[in-house]
Amino acid sequence: MNSIISFIIVLGLLIFVHELGHFLFAKLFRVKVLKFSLGFGPRLVGRKVGETEYQISAFPLGGYVNMLGENPGDETDPADRDRCFATKPVWQRFIIVAAGPFFNLAFAVLLFFLIFAAVGMPHPAPGTTIGEVAADSPAAAAGLEQGDIILAVNGVATEEWEDVSRLIRDSEGREVAISVRRGDEVFATAGVPAKQEVKNIFGEVVGQRYMLGITRSSETVYQPISLPGAVMAGLEQTWSLIWLTLVAIVKMFQQIIPASELGGPILIAQLAGQQMEVGWINFIYFIALISINLGILNLLPIPVLDGGHLVFFTVEALTRRPVSMKVRELAQQVGLVLLIALMFFVFYNDIMRLFNG
Repeated sequence: MNSIISFIIVLGLLIFVHELGHFLFAKLFRVKVLKFSLGFGPRLVGRKVGETEYQISAFPLGGYVNMLGENPGDETDPADRDRCFATKPVWQRFIIVAAGPFFNLAFAVLLFFLIFAAVGMPHPAPGTTIGEVAADSPAAAAGLEQGDIILAVNGVATEEWEDVSRLIRDSEGREVAISVRRGDEVFATAGVPAKQEVKNIFGEVVGQRYMLGITRSSETVYQPISLPGAVMAGLEQTWSLIWLTLVAIVKMFQQIIPASELGGPILIAQLAGQQMEVGWINFIYFIALISINLGILNLLPIPVLDGGHLVFFTVEALTRRPVSMKVRELAQQVGLVLLIALMFFVFYNDIMRLFNG
C-alpha cells in the first residue's frame, strides 16, 4: 500500500508539472487549450472552467494538453484561427512543446533547493568509521568489522577517510599495521592490501590500486547553506544528474549497462515506497531524480515524444516550411511502435525482478 500511495504521489505530481509547462506557455502565446488531462483514456472526473476542460483519466501513465489546431490539417472555426497552435510562429510552438520537459528539469532544481535550504548540504560524515567489510578480503582476514574506527595506519594518525585510502594505496602491497577502536576497546591488527580493479558507477574498470576491502560509513551530515548557495547547489545537483543520465543512456547503447537495468512503473513504485519509508528527504530527492529522467526521456528525438516534435519544428525553421503531414504521420507511427515496445520491455523487466526478487 505504501508503494502504491508513493507511486501515485510521484507520478501524479510529475505529470502535472510536465503538462503545466505546456499549458502555461500555450496560454502565454494565446493558444486555445481545449483539455488538460492527467492520464489517458476515459474520463473519471473533470470540470470545464472557461474554455478548458480539466480532467483525470483512467490510465495514469501520462497526461496531455489538447490545444486547438495542434495539426495543420485540423478543421477550426475561422474566428479562432489566430488561437490555433498550428498557426503560431514556429519558435512559439517550439517553446510550448519544450516547456513540458523544461518544467520537469526546473522542478528538480526547486526540490533540491528546498532540501538544501531546509536541512543543508549533505556530506559524508567526518571520521574513519568502516561502513562495510568485503567477504574474503584482507580486511576480513585482519578481523576488521563494520563500525570499527581506524585510528592509524603504519603509525600515521588517520582523521579522515581519505587518509586511510591514501596510506593503504601507497603501501604497494606491503603489510600495513592498523590501530582500531571498537566501542571502548583499542587494538592493533595488520593486513596485506591486495591490488584490485577500480570500477566507476557504470561498472567499467578505470584502473587498479591496493585495497583492504573496506568502505567508509554511509552516514551523512548536513551543513547549513545560504539561500543563494542553495539555489546554486540545486542547479549544480540537477546538472550533474542530467549529465549522468545522458552518459548512462550512451553506455546502454554501448551495452556497457545491460538493458535489463531499465525499469518501469513497478520498479518506480517499489523504489518510491522504499524512499518514503527511509524519510522525506530521500523521498523528495527521489522525486527530483525521476523528474530529471522524465524530462530527458521526453526530449529524446523520438516521434510522439516532445523531442520528436522539436525535431519537426527545427526542420521547419531551417527549411521555412512545415514537415509534410505524410512524413509526420509515418514518423509518429514508427515512434509509437518503438514506445510501445519499450513499455512492454520495461514491464517485462519489472515482472522478472518481482519473480527473481
